[in-house]
Amino acid sequence: MARVERALAATWRAQRDRVLRHVASRERPAALVVDVGFVNGLAAVRTLGRAGVPVLALDHRPSALGLRSRLGLPVLCPNPTVDEDGFVDFLDELGSELPAPAPVFATHDEALNALAAARDRLEGRFRFPFPRSGIVAEIQSKRTQLERATLAGIDTPATAHPSSAEEARSAAERIGYPVLVKPSDPVGFKHRYRRQAFRCNSPPELADAYAKAEPFSPMVQELIPGGDDALYTVGSYLDLRGEALGVFCGRKLRQTPPGIGTCRVGEAVWVDEAVDATASLLRAFSYTGVSQVELKRDERDGRFKLMEINPRLWQWHGLAAACGVDVVRMAYDDLLGEPVATASSRGHSRRWAIALVPGERPILVRPPDVEAVVALDDPRPALVHVARYLRNTLR
Repeated sequence: MARVERALAATWRAQRDRVLRHVASRERPAALVVDVGFVNGLAAVRTLGRAGVPVLALDHRPSALGLRSRLGLPVLCPNPTVDEDGFVDFLDELGSELPAPAPVFATHDEALNALAAARDRLEGRFRFPFPRSGIVAEIQSKRTQLERATLAGIDTPATAHPSSAEEARSAAERIGYPVLVKPSDPVGFKHRYRRQAFRCNSPPELADAYAKAEPFSPMVQELIPGGDDALYTVGSYLDLRGEALGVFCGRKLRQTPPGIGTCRVGEAVWVDEAVDATASLLRAFSYTGVSQVELKRDERDGRFKLMEINPRLWQWHGLAAACGVDVVRMAYDDLLGEPVATASSRGHSRRWAIALVPGERPILVRPPDVEAVVALDDPRPALVHVARYLRNTLR
């Protein structure tokens, strides 16, 4: 019965009246945040909701943390990973009844890819803070990222693109262990293995990793030495002319899991070299919209080397907003033709953290640092998160 109820709730007709009442209750056009399972989507819902925007928080999971926010209306939708056509049909129906085109923010690659592929169909009903599907596809190809970076004069890790397990073994010996086995096609890889890469310290580990990654055009890549705190992020919003309206620079201090994971603790720190490299790289793609570029400072020579580009919101963009670079608000206003003042995080030094992560020790977060879930004006997500953490711990 619960499965049937969820399927019904994920149709547009079942939620139509509630959504349209929510949108009609505000003067500003609606905005959609897609995939609000955790802090990435939650931060986007909050920043728009606080600005008086009627936010539609979309997710296929009734348990998604962002659906608990009072600052957005929870909307269940089809899962873009397993039902891309159903997801697009849902958005098409929703958009056809909105009174004005709505900016739509994707927080993960699956929804982003579905939106990019259906952009021509959805164009008149939504506004998109990312470029055309061709550029999105180029950026999501790790191989293309590295090639463009090299042409733009940006350092990259030593990388090989083997076509067999034997070539992978030879490449690893040439590069030197430890190495990473990473997919050129990251979306399917992440969905299957819930990670970004395999670290390999020996030939047997390499053989196993290559076999797992083979369907995703694996690369063998040098592991740049340095800890989590050597990973720097430059997040930005570029308008349709490619002009940077907002630029944030920071670095990770701790990842989950360590080494190859997502940010758990980060801080704002401005580094001209990282910012300049990112600007050159985004120009090489003729990029517009929201993006995150991650670079790693090589402890051997102090130079920054490209790790990845994400053409969407990143996990800790809430810190950028706390430092005056609210890329979500900037994109919303700009896409609707409203004036946007430029901003950067230069001179800011605040920290951001997720205090509670299942299976890990708690972290004490004190103001003015930013806790990713806790907000006095929106307490329910934190209460739900704490309850889930305690339930997991007691098990």
